[in-house]
Amino acid sequence: MQVNGSGWLLPILEWASALFVGLVGLLILAIVVLYVLDITQTSHAIRRNYPVIGRFRYLFESLGEFFRQYFFAMDREELPFNRAERSWAYRAAKDVDNTVAFGSTRDLRPVGTVMFMNAPFAPLDQEIATPDPVTIGPGASHPYTTDSFFNISAMSYGAISRPAVLALSRGAKMAGCWLNTGEGGLSPYHLEGGCDLVFQIGTAKYGVGDGHGGYDDARLRATGAHEQVRMFELKLSQGAKPGKGGILPAGKVTQEISNIRAIPIGEASISPNRHPEIDSVDDLLDVIAYIRETTGKPVGFKSVLGDPRWMDELCDAIHRRGVDMAPDFITVDSADGGTGAAPMPLIDAMGLPLRESLPAVVDALVAWNLRDRVKVMASGKLINPTPVAWSLCMGADFINSARGFMFSLGCIQALQCNRNTCPTGITTHDLQLQGGLDVTDKAQRVKHYHQHMCHEVGMIAHSCGVHSPRHLNRRHARIVGADGRSLPLDELYPNATPGSSQISGVGTPMRASSRLSAS
Repeated sequence: MQVNGSGWLLPILEWASALFVGLVGLLILAIVVLYVLDITQTSHAIRRNYPVIGRFRYLFESLGEFFRQYFFAMDREELPFNRAERSWAYRAAKDVDNTVAFGSTRDLRPVGTVMFMNAPFAPLDQEIATPDPVTIGPGASHPYTTDSFFNISAMSYGAISRPAVLALSRGAKMAGCWLNTGEGGLSPYHLEGGCDLVFQIGTAKYGVGDGHGGYDDARLRATGAHEQVRMFELKLSQGAKPGKGGILPAGKVTQEISNIRAIPIGEASISPNRHPEIDSVDDLLDVIAYIRETTGKPVGFKSVLGDPRWMDELCDAIHRRGVDMAPDFITVDSADGGTGAAPMPLIDAMGLPLRESLPAVVDALVAWNLRDRVKVMASGKLINPTPVAWSLCMGADFINSARGFMFSLGCIQALQCNRNTCPTGITTHDLQLQGGLDVTDKAQRVKHYHQHMCHEVGMIAHSCGVHSPRHLNRRHARIVGADGRSLPLDELYPNATPGSSQISGVGTPMRASSRLSAS
């Protein structure tokens, strides 16, 4: 018996065929229109010479930055962070096995490659010590003591999203490290996690300003009254854009950010290029003393170093006016530091990298007998154990990382931070994109990333023969020179003599640079 049940199929096929013909017709019409537009316009030579198909250039250019890291770049060649660096951060954040097999893909021959020197008799496991606690601002009414040498660097609410700030705050609390608020002011999301906070004061003075470029005593005092706000950092300059203030694109200035920063909604937030009230080192010391007296908290400043001789001027002024006037800490930012938005000439070619500025600052403080009084923090591309351990060898007391913790949140280096289109929800205020960032999960990853960093920097320290990362010094590492041979850090950067009052930034680091380069 034959079942006749296929009568309904013919109308569907006819409808589908008509739809297909219609779509093909629309496609042909669109191609014709694009062809006419391209062949008649005069702004783009590629589109004029190759109508329609020339438009694919823009598509490939846009997609290239996404696909390059997955299909074309080698493990160690991509910038600003290569695949090996990012992969370590991802594995650490996920708390999965972070060992590798067969052999290292790191080339040990290029000039400037850092290698640590293993001791013949490393400490036994039971002899390993936890990092020593360090007190910052002993002269402040409320000094700050912490044992975490690795902390979260400045990222403003506005530059990063609400769930990103929440995850960082909660993760920092679990990890026992501090979180720098960035210059965008103190948001409820910084406080919600319960972690220690460093309140950064940028040139626009968001959150503590009077609206006319000065300070509001009451707002500054109220900010310092928060128990979680442990220190204040005066931002003089940022490694990615020295001489330029913070830039928050108009599309990222939401109503809430407008309220926190006291700026118009939907308008780009462009901070002044410097603090107008600071024209000299004496002005700087005056402002630091004012903030410390008003808040009772330790106060330091952040700067990317230009001419290292500036440190002599600063240290001389401190001695002239009294050691109590010294900043409680100096955050040395590298010229290759990160940012949400910056002009390319500044991000590419302005300021000293950390390999020169960090030893210059440390040695200047030693030479002027200020090293115990002023703590040093290093910042800039420090997302893996090797550069963090190098910074400790060079004399840093603390290391701050922003992009490392962004990777722990799931950043894929899409380079969309300034466009409000971040696909991971970290640097966007698009609620749909933010929905992909689960705060509870990412807070755990922040904690794991911090734990793995401290553990593996500790492994380097123990292999070098010391009991704790803070005991690393310049004799524990070497750098490859132009002739292929390595030289110890303490030869390339000789330790300054306490009390010598000689700026080492002009002599020592520059001499080191010349010895590393080809003649």
